[in-house]
Amino acid sequence: MNEFEWLRQARALREPVSPRRDLWPAIDAALDDATSAAPAPRRSTAQRAQGWLLAASFAGLSLFAGSLAVHLRDRPLTTATASAAPDLERWRPSDPRLAGAAVEFDAANMELRQAMEQAPHSPALQRLLYRMQKQQSQLRQLEHQAG
Repeated sequence: MNEFEWLRQARALREPVSPRRDLWPAIDAALDDATSAAPAPRRSTAQRAQGWLLAASFAGLSLFAGSLAVHLRDRPLTTATASAAPDLERWRPSDPRLAGAAVEFDAANMELRQAMEQAPHSPALQRLLYRMQKQQSQLRQLEHQAG
């Protein structure tokens, strides 16, 4: 078989082909069988009400979660957080193992303050400040427990 034969066969594929037998009686019979089968059971009103109740509760929870996220994202720096920030600079542990952490916290605090001066309402910077305060508080507790 050469290339010309393949081209001829490919062109023949574009031509419409009629089926060997009439397909409509089989299709019609299949549709009649499907419609004469048992109808789908109807849902009771209690089931429909339960579905609407579930959808309404999901919508309410979604609205609550969204409003909570927006509220927490736009929360300004509180006075408790602002007043705790200078306390970070004064931490000087007596344990030499924590002295390196204190130096790192001082450097991070200075950089964070400079960044907060440029963007005082930045949620990312506020999260960093909160995380740094939390870590330093954990280290202070470790120092206190170690004695």
